[in-house]
Amino acid sequence: MNKEPKGMTLIVKTAARLTAGVILMYGIYIISHGHVSPGGGFAGGVIITLAFVLVILAFGKEFSMRKVSASIASSFESFGAIMFLAIALAGFLGGYFFLNFFINKGVPFTLFSAGIIPLCNIAISLKVGAGLFAVFAVLVMLKFTNGKDKG
Repeated sequence: MNKEPKGMTLIVKTAARLTAGVILMYGIYIISHGHVSPGGGFAGGVIITLAFVLVILAFGKEFSMRKVSASIASSFESFGAIMFLAIALAGFLGGYFFLNFFINKGVPFTLFSAGIIPLCNIAISLKVGAGLFAVFAVLVMLKFTNGKDKG
């Protein structure tokens, strides 16, 4: 007896395969250029989460949760919070909270011109992206529709 395939149609799965990587790269671009152009950690984290949500919607939760689980997302969220706090406290040890420490500020309006701001963007993107993914994953696992369990 054949099991019916999980997820959406072949066309949607193919489109998701093609676009998820592009969306992921665009999110990384937004994070890394957030100090020079509009964007940053929050926007980049949301865009990266969109790539993972697209995969869950296209392939189904069983396939997707084998690849990336809510516990992995929780670990990344915790790491983002610890990284952000470590950056802040390292600056505090230098004399001021969030002091732009140890990293040369470079030439204005270039990629390596912001000191610790790109590190803060990475920490924020981990926190926001993993948090949003964890919320979405929990909602997918609950399987509630209009207050009634369909399980």
